[in-house]
Amino acid sequence: MTCPDCGHDNIGGVDACDHCGQDLRSIDIPTPRSGLQRTIMETPLRDLSPATALTVAPDDPVFKVVRLMRERRQGSVLVFDGAELVGIFTERDALNRLTGRDSGVDRLPVREVMTRDPKVLHDEDTLACAMHCMAVGNYRHIPVLGPGKPPRFISVRGVLRYLNEHARIP
Repeated sequence: MTCPDCGHDNIGGVDACDHCGQDLRSIDIPTPRSGLQRTIMETPLRDLSPATALTVAPDDPVFKVVRLMRERRQGSVLVFDGAELVGIFTERDALNRLTGRDSGVDRLPVREVMTRDPKVLHDEDTLACAMHCMAVGNYRHIPVLGPGKPPRFISVRGVLRYLNEHARIP
């Protein structure tokens, strides 16, 4: 989606231009009618009660991070360097980046195999925006950050659970 103010090419479905901050919500967005369409287009992510994310440091060893994910039954961890989100490490990262490594995984820092600078959403972003980002970016987990709240994440499973419980089809 091209910003009419600055001409920046943004990912489709974003609410504001990544370059200049211009509100893009009124451009090429259909008007929700009712039922499932309205639920998807108008529900803010805060209504989904995003799960609290596991967090690790960039230098934490991968084997400890994977063990933490397995113990807590979560498919991702957010990687913070102090207060700054620098990456996300997911089950997919473990499969794609660790499979076939001969040795050294016990000492390998997660920063070497994490996905850097992940897409981040906020409480006021809509379910439609999250679904679009997941579909276009091929993501299963997206961090949700907000002031005064712990880091959280939204997952495909969480979206489907919410829609199953709350969406009404006319």
